[in-house]
Amino acid sequence: MGYLRWGIGFILFCITAAFLHYSLPDREIVKIVGTEVVRVEVERPDGSIVIQDQRQINGQNPNGRPSVFRNEDTDWSWPPYLKFDSANLQAQAQSAESQNGGESPWMVVRHYGWRIPYLSMFPNALSIRPADGPDEKLVPWLNIILIALLTLIVLIVWRMLHILFDRHVAPVIDGIDVEIEQTSNAVSNRYRGIRGWLRRLFGG
Repeated sequence: MGYLRWGIGFILFCITAAFLHYSLPDREIVKIVGTEVVRVEVERPDGSIVIQDQRQINGQNPNGRPSVFRNEDTDWSWPPYLKFDSANLQAQAQSAESQNGGESPWMVVRHYGWRIPYLSMFPNALSIRPADGPDEKLVPWLNIILIALLTLIVLIVWRMLHILFDRHVAPVIDGIDVEIEQTSNAVSNRYRGIRGWLRRLFGG
């Protein structure tokens, strides 16, 4: 039973970690080397497939690795970033690309989501700002604060549930255990009494 409990807890922890890793914002320092609009297939909630335009921002990391971001409005959906200015962000990216005679400065792209090439998934860019340089230190203070608050809430809820269990559920379980034990003892005593009576009756 203990292994099952730990297994379920581990699975829930992995699901929560993956959910937070996808939803919480991240930042990346890149040079914007291009912007484009591509046609992609999008699956609707009813299962149908539609073709629509998707704005993309192409970047290059200081180590030379490419980074591609989609640029879509989040509207009122999850995650709740309330992004409605994807067109303005695309224009900002195009302006950064054409600065300094075509040599783009280092930019900090704030985004969320995952890059999975086999599924053609791209992180969604939320904002762009100039970076101090390719070595600028980006500390995820917002994520640290949110995870700390979430952990605190989980610990408080866990403690409250533990107290409620000890006060209301545990006594009921203990009472049931006592009744079961008393019933078992009564049945055992009755069985021993009947067995002794049969022995005396038949001379066993």
